Amino acid sequence: MIPVTKPYLPSREKLYKYIDGIYDRHWLTNNGVLVQELTKKLEGYLGVENLLLVSNGTLALQIAYRALGIADSKRTTIPEAITTPFTFIATASSLKWEGVQPVFTDIDSDSWCLNPEEIEAAITPNTRAIVPVHVFGNACDVEAIDSIAARHNLKVVYDASHVFGVRFKQQSLLSYGDAATLSFHATKLFHTIEGGAIIFKYKEDLERAQKLINFGITGPESIEGLGINAKMNEFQAAMGLCVLDEIVANLDARAAVTKYYDEHLPSSLQRQKLHPAASQNHAYMPVVFESETQALAVLNRLSESGITSRRYFYPSLDQVELGMGTRQTMYVSRDIASRILCLPIYANLQARDLFHINDIVNSVMHS
Repeated sequence: MIPVTKPYLPSREKLYKYIDGIYDRHWLTNNGVLVQELTKKLEGYLGVENLLLVSNGTLALQIAYRALGIADSKRTTIPEAITTPFTFIATASSLKWEGVQPVFTDIDSDSWCLNPEEIEAAITPNTRAIVPVHVFGNACDVEAIDSIAARHNLKVVYDASHVFGVRFKQQSLLSYGDAATLSFHATKLFHTIEGGAIIFKYKEDLERAQKLINFGITGPESIEGLGINAKMNEFQAAMGLCVLDEIVANLDARAAVTKYYDEHLPSSLQRQKLHPAASQNHAYMPVVFESETQALAVLNRLSESGITSRRYFYPSLDQVELGMGTRQTMYVSRDIASRILCLPIYANLQARDLFHINDIVNSVMHS
């Protein structure tokens, strides 16, 4: 069986050393020693400030909306946020959970990220934020989006779940927007089993979020406001520290897998146009076929051979009946979503398996 991805598992011996420390301290959660250490190491590695670790990537989004005042129960009208329909469901559902109405605008046909030219026309008096996604690790047009937000006094929260370590014009891509959120789910190239992080532009927003993730508690006998439990625990942080120690080897191995695909996949396949000012982290291997029929034929042939591919992100979220978004049809998103497959990519994917995958793709496309 070849999965579409495989969690990176670091050295057991190193992990056990961290766990021994947890047993010695009996400090399992509530901003423990390892959470503090991981926070500092991630800020250093990523080149960011104001990083807050949380228990998962969805809560990272929800806390960001709260900390920035996008989600506010005191408003008399329902706030709106402009976002993409070509993404994992959590990007939009996290907004709905916080009482914010997602408003979809279409994606760019080449980058597959939110199209800045579609955003401005969707802004209404109720719009409070823009929530773009750096889809598959490809940088959005951050300069255009941030410029639109500044003109209309809107907050920007980047769903940056896929862009761990990506740099844009010599600085972290996570530096853009009022906040950027990361997912550290087991399937991500950097993970803490479950987990996530928020990077805030301003320290005061970080401090507000720090209270929110601990029930609003600020001291033994002090509760300053409504909060929730979104804290990362020490065992999650231990895994993260081990994975971070081996991140260079992990990234190098994934880059080699990408290179193999680049050299052997049919040139007629549509590939994502990558932002020329951004680095790449080889988080995913998305390809778009000539038709949905061809994409499904490849998916089925791979499945028959014990190889998993995924239709990320199908269906386009403007087709999902969960009371989300507008009733307008997002034609580009629907088109890309219908024809896309993500092929297997992970650090220890073997050369013989890559050969087999590419052979199946080529044979179906040329049959």
